[in-house]
Amino acid sequence: MRSRPYRALVAVAAVAALTATACTAQSEAQHKPKDKAGLFKPGSEISYKKYGKDYPATKVKDVPGPCSYDSISRKDYSGQTLKIISHAVPVIGEPTQLHAKQFEDITGGKVEVVNVPFGELHQKILTPLQAGQPAYDVMFYPSLWIGDIAPYLAPVPKTYLDSPGMKDVTPAYMDVATWNGKVVQYPVDGDRHYLKVRTDVLEDPERQAQYRKATGKDLQVPRTWAEYQEIAEFFGDKDLDGDGKANYGSAEVTKRDDLTFSAFISRAAPYVKNPDVKGGVFFDVKTMTPLINTPGFVRALDDMVKAKSTWAPGGANFGLGDEIFSFGGGQTLMSYSWDDAFIQAQQPDSRIRNKVQAAPLPGSAEVYNRTTKSWDRKANQAPYFTWGWTSAVAKASRHQQMAFDYLCFFSNEANAALDLTIGRFGVNPYRYAHFDPAFWEQQGWEKDVAESYVRTLAGMEKSTNRVFDLRVPGVNQYMSALANGVAAALAGQSSPQQALDGVAEEWSKITDQIGKDKVQRAYRDVVALEDNS
Repeated sequence: MRSRPYRALVAVAAVAALTATACTAQSEAQHKPKDKAGLFKPGSEISYKKYGKDYPATKVKDVPGPCSYDSISRKDYSGQTLKIISHAVPVIGEPTQLHAKQFEDITGGKVEVVNVPFGELHQKILTPLQAGQPAYDVMFYPSLWIGDIAPYLAPVPKTYLDSPGMKDVTPAYMDVATWNGKVVQYPVDGDRHYLKVRTDVLEDPERQAQYRKATGKDLQVPRTWAEYQEIAEFFGDKDLDGDGKANYGSAEVTKRDDLTFSAFISRAAPYVKNPDVKGGVFFDVKTMTPLINTPGFVRALDDMVKAKSTWAPGGANFGLGDEIFSFGGGQTLMSYSWDDAFIQAQQPDSRIRNKVQAAPLPGSAEVYNRTTKSWDRKANQAPYFTWGWTSAVAKASRHQQMAFDYLCFFSNEANAALDLTIGRFGVNPYRYAHFDPAFWEQQGWEKDVAESYVRTLAGMEKSTNRVFDLRVPGVNQYMSALANGVAAALAGQSSPQQALDGVAEEWSKITDQIGKDKVQRAYRDVVALEDNS
């Protein structure tokens, strides 16, 4: 027979359990939205103009569905607060703020957004997650960080996966959102690197004659990095606009802590991604030996060092925003990173609007074969999918439904259409609907510009010789080490070979620290995408 104190303890425990259950149920009920009358009619016209004079007056239709303005406005989140961390304004940070304000206006909930510079974002997100503290409900970050962040993310519920907007996301970007067979990132962006040029310069008969006389070659959109360098050098430090100001050949992302590693990978891709060689670009997947200091990468870094002569003043310290406005504002002839610079050039008030063209990244006349340890002399191109921004909901969030509703609202068809047209937002095509030239012509783009843009982006989806970012645990350490090596070579502190030898040594240490098996398991998924297996 149990003692009376024990029975009393059981009774207290039972009461406590019932109380806890009731509190939990009450808490869960509080975190679900109430229903209310909608604020929009189906198919309403949507515009950002009321939120500031810096937004274009473009109007689009609200597309019916669970993420539409109409549907989300029927949810009452008053009394609840959603906490979000995002990149600094403007790239991805500005649309995060804008859609937070809209979400507040139509749901009655409160949304707090913290904007963080790129160099601090990884730590600000990961540290609270590792400590088990739900500091943020929603996180925006570069999707290549998934190897570090995935264990702390809530899978996207089926309700949202079945939405029309999600079903229209291209296979490449659904792959980006997926980890270990589960969709844990919410697609809001589709990033890749490609070439942008000013056609008012390259197609000008007088300049074509000058170039032919000086070089003996036809002036055309560069097909290789060697051609890119020749054209950039020829037009560097010349007044291309007749305004008495110098223009420059190339704008590139070169700032060490601001995505310069991605610019370098774009330059390296055609030298290192050999269509006849399988098993990894960054590592040998069988041994996990770094390949970052092999001849193809060294050639690319040597090219990048030579390119310094074509940059604008301060170009050796350009961040992404600088590159966007340098090409997008007409200061430079060519650029090759994310969509943003091209979209900026196509803004209604741009002086080079409809005087630009999109094209595939420059390729090479030869590609390194790491199996034979020699160069294969053949033309090669390798599109670079640089993943880009993504979003996710913390597994520890107490406001998961509100969080997912915010993300589905952020990326609904109307918002995505408007965001795509604002260059500084950093939101780029990721749905099939975004590859329709007619959509871009409706924004005032001339037909040949729209077709060059769509053809370039859609062609990347079809390529079988693509380079993808390194999506493994510790990726930020690997890319930071790479950025340091590139910066050392650009500053003349090391030769390209010495710089990349140092990066390879550092990568081996990082792999040992994290665990070779752990990194290798994740890297196999990247290699499977590269090898189309």
